Amino acid sequence: MPIAALSGEDPREVGPYVIEGQLGSGGMGSVYLGRPRTGRPVAVKLIHPDLAGDAEFRTRFRREVAAARRVGGFWAAQVVDADPDAERPWMATAYVAGPSLADAVGQEGALPLSVVRTLGATLAEGLGAIHDQGLVHRDLKPSNILLADDGPRVVDFGIAQERDATSLTHQGSIGTAPYMSPEQVRGLDVTPASDVFSLGSVLVFACTGRSPFGGGAAEDVGRRVVRDGPDLAGVPSGLRGLVEACLAKEPADRPTPSDVVDRLASATGGGGG
Repeated sequence: MPIAALSGEDPREVGPYVIEGQLGSGGMGSVYLGRPRTGRPVAVKLIHPDLAGDAEFRTRFRREVAAARRVGGFWAAQVVDADPDAERPWMATAYVAGPSLADAVGQEGALPLSVVRTLGATLAEGLGAIHDQGLVHRDLKPSNILLADDGPRVVDFGIAQERDATSLTHQGSIGTAPYMSPEQVRGLDVTPASDVFSLGSVLVFACTGRSPFGGGAAEDVGRRVVRDGPDLAGVPSGLRGLVEACLAKEPADRPTPSDVVDRLASATGGGGG
């Protein structure tokens, strides 16, 4: 994973961690490589200053920390420390040295079918574990999947929600448009089936390097997610049937994560059709 040099605006310490470089940044904050006194590397997510004073955002960040702790380190980056009440809230997780799926495909190109099948089965297992904790991730996308040597990790639970939370509908269409489900775009109740739709879009990206609903303005992409069929050009025939099922417009028509695992992990090699 590329580590960028620190700029003059970057912190040199966050909590008990010495900051050595930047791993990435986004709309909510930046992620740094840090080390405690013991020297073991961690990834430190530090929230932007302009969000730190937003009480609703702090509540959301506390949920992210709690959700990541509940899922644990096998399917997500293990939370090792956090301070949601700091002047600038932060969370430290185990450092995953592998690249994101977005970076891996961007640098190396589309993945072979055998690799995509293994990736899909492992991600589906991870989603099942997330759902078993009563959570829906709601933002599964290539940049939120880290490719560790021992398997992928799902990160960024910033918009994860309890499956029975009544706050889902009034929050509207929060997520990343090319990887959102139709019900998520429309601001409706979001269930585990929404994550399965996102998984279908992720698998298309892994095979082709693009979203099945194209790019452009978020509103335009969202309309295609809701109304149009996916563009599956370049998706191998051995995977297309499963991807189409995951991308069904109606949540009830999609397979469960367990179904996805069964089809991708089939010993015959033909279960993805």
